[in-house]
Amino acid sequence: MSHSRRTFLKTLGAATAALAAPEQKAHAGAPRKTHLLTLSFDDGFRKSFTRTAEIFEKYKLSACLNVLAAGSPAPEYVNEYTRNSPWGDFKLWNELQRRGHEIMPHGYRHENLTQMPLEQAKELVNKCLDVFSNELEGFDPKKAVFNFPYNASTPELERWLPTRVRAFRTGHTAINPLPHKGQVKLTCTSFGPGSAEAALDREIERLLARESGWLIFNTHGLDGEGWGPIRSSYLERLLERLLAIETVEIIPAGRALETYTS
Repeated sequence: MSHSRRTFLKTLGAATAALAAPEQKAHAGAPRKTHLLTLSFDDGFRKSFTRTAEIFEKYKLSACLNVLAAGSPAPEYVNEYTRNSPWGDFKLWNELQRRGHEIMPHGYRHENLTQMPLEQAKELVNKCLDVFSNELEGFDPKKAVFNFPYNASTPELERWLPTRVRAFRTGHTAINPLPHKGQVKLTCTSFGPGSAEAALDREIERLLARESGWLIFNTHGLDGEGWGPIRSSYLERLLERLLAIETVEIIPAGRALETYTS
């Protein structure tokens, strides 16, 4: 792809994403919430991510979708939870982004970056970001959240990544402080391999019991697809319930940082 065409696609993508994003529009003059929830869907299953986007659109929300740059996982990540699931591609990711959803990097092919030399891990992160820059309309690494595969990071990678991206997400506690300037490390929790619904309910209860906070919960697929799936019907009921709570906002990670720190 030529440099001029990449520049055109980035400009077009930024414009269409800004027009489409329902939450960006909703924030014009809107009061800020004290309890944020990011449901962070990882990997890039075509069926699940398409259905997730449809459900979020039903409630005028943007989904947080984190995908593999290569479009398919490394051999060691092909297992009983991923083997029979078709993967999406950047044609789909660009379509979903135009519809207002957040698409962020989740590694090149889902390698565990903690199990290799630092320079090799950096090379894979850079390779991932290069693919996103070339293929995802409007993608800017400096505005991106890099979502570590396996939620596994090292202190060395955590020190280096802010030179390449806006922020990164890794594993640890589920509830973060509300977005603030200088915040680069986001932490999340997940549950699997069985249904993640009860674990998610528990974390939401913990969030609502606090004066304020930002819960990032990492799930993967819907209706039996992926590690730690949830049901479509559960997701719809959950969104309905949370939207009725005045203090709660359901928002993708990158958009939360952009909105709450501006």
